[in-house]
Amino acid sequence: MVQYLVDGFRADPSLGVEVLHVDARLSDDVTDIGSARGGKLKKLFAYIRDAKRLGREHGVRTLYYVPSPPQRTPLYRDWIVLALLRPWFRNVIFHWHAVGLGEWLETVANPLERVISHRLLDRASVSLVLSKFNRPDADIFRPRAVAIVPNGVPDPCPDFASTLATHRQQRLARRLAEGGEVQVLFLGLCSHDKGILDAAEAVRQANASGARLARPLTFRLLVAGTFLTAEDEAAFKSLLNDPAMAACIRHAGFLRAEAKAAALRESDVFLFPSFFANEGQPLSLIEAMAFGLPIVSTRWRGIPEMLPDNYAGLVEPHDPTAAARALVQVVQTEDGLRFRERFLERYQLAAHLRTLADALRKSGTD
Repeated sequence: MVQYLVDGFRADPSLGVEVLHVDARLSDDVTDIGSARGGKLKKLFAYIRDAKRLGREHGVRTLYYVPSPPQRTPLYRDWIVLALLRPWFRNVIFHWHAVGLGEWLETVANPLERVISHRLLDRASVSLVLSKFNRPDADIFRPRAVAIVPNGVPDPCPDFASTLATHRQQRLARRLAEGGEVQVLFLGLCSHDKGILDAAEAVRQANASGARLARPLTFRLLVAGTFLTAEDEAAFKSLLNDPAMAACIRHAGFLRAEAKAAALRESDVFLFPSFFANEGQPLSLIEAMAFGLPIVSTRWRGIPEMLPDNYAGLVEPHDPTAAARALVQVVQTEDGLRFRERFLERYQLAAHLRTLADALRKSGTD
């Protein structure tokens, strides 16, 4: 999302936001995120020097920063960065992508961590949050202004109207008339708390229910993503020892752009039963909407705000039985077109950048 911000503002000067970017990348891959390594500290101080230099050379008075999730190692990193940079900038903008730091400070952190965090994170010029659910995190740090700015991505399916719209409608009509196979997609980090095991169990139960329909449905789950831990991978693979599970589940691993787009086009429903503690506004759900995929997900964190009110595809976390029922219902009632419309109205990158630019102007930062 930060890369979209940088590239988007640079590509469209009419938005009125000039960006100088320090790419403060510390981790080599997803398994390295949040870990403590000596080499990271050396990189961090170099990034801080770059930020000070750019600020001085270009007269920049506003610092944009994405605070950490509620984990000690990245929080301590934030302390270093903000202690050394906030005095150099008149304004600071915090963009809250992760969820839960404020609650963690109030309930888990020790007194010293609370004092230092408030000293360095309090009184931002503006705090940007993804949804109403995210706002309490920002409010705990008493910003001078708060703005809700949903995520946005470039349209990954610009030909939807001419290629997929009719296909989605025809697939629904065929399921209602004949039954048949339903392609289910799980796309994301393959971890227990992202719902990978619940997704597998939900598909197993959906197959049992679908077989009893007057026009039987057979659900096939494609899992796209990498495993965060060996334990998660072992738990998932143990499920496939059951021949019935192995027959309806396939793990494709990490999919690059073209393969991911193909999976999204070819699927009939997106399954994402997450209960990840720091879930904010999953980009995978936004991508699914862009491809006109009906969604089955959880009433968890900011996810319900992304989907229509009273939507049948929302279930409680840790409830694969409810997810199975939702799968059977959604694939018999939804053609996905309203999700495509929701993407166009709320989550296109152009709309995101306009909303973000308006929030920055109204906050009085420069």
